[in-house]
Amino acid sequence: MPSDDAPPHYLGHRDRLRARFAEAGGEALPDYELLELVLFRSIPRRDVKPLAKDLVRTFGSFAEVLAASPQRLRQEGGLGEGVVTDLKIVEAAARRLARGAVAKRHALSSWSAVLEYCRTTMAFADTEQFRLLFLDKRNLLIADEVQQTGTVDHTPVYPREVVKRALELAATAVILVHNHPSGDPTPSSADIRMTREIVEIAKPLGIAVHDHIIVGREGHASMKGLKLI
Repeated sequence: MPSDDAPPHYLGHRDRLRARFAEAGGEALPDYELLELVLFRSIPRRDVKPLAKDLVRTFGSFAEVLAASPQRLRQEGGLGEGVVTDLKIVEAAARRLARGAVAKRHALSSWSAVLEYCRTTMAFADTEQFRLLFLDKRNLLIADEVQQTGTVDHTPVYPREVVKRALELAATAVILVHNHPSGDPTPSSADIRMTREIVEIAKPLGIAVHDHIIVGREGHASMKGLKLI
């Protein structure tokens, strides 16, 4: 029988998990264990393994826990403000890292980094967002803006506003990005019509639309790759 002075049982587990992370890296750990490592610092005096498992079960994955809104984390995850803040800091760090892989690099030759950035920033959002990546004549990123935020299944997009903003920034090319909270990235007929309208307005002004990427939990779709533009 452990004495009253014995350290809590979970401390040994924490040490072992940290050692595994140090030796094998995050890719070797399941989602709930990676989440445990984040929660160790937020909740230092509690066994967080059951909580980490519950959060992954509720939201679907480590990435979806981080991307969940603060309101959902509080209401559905039962988390306090300090833990919610810590999770959103980790999410912000992940987005900053992904964006750093794109910034000041040739977008078309760093396409995998562009896709990873789009998925990191938008794939697990609860509502639709329409994002624009503005490029200069060397195809370097000069601006990254969310133009519109909508509902769970619709975002209003105004093609002339897209082109107007590109002209304001002296951009010579744009990459359109939006997400499907449903998870399925398949372009809708409205997505296709809107994209073609932007291409039609932009082309005479010397602005190229390199692609329209749709991201979701189930992956991504490239309209250029699908030969829709």
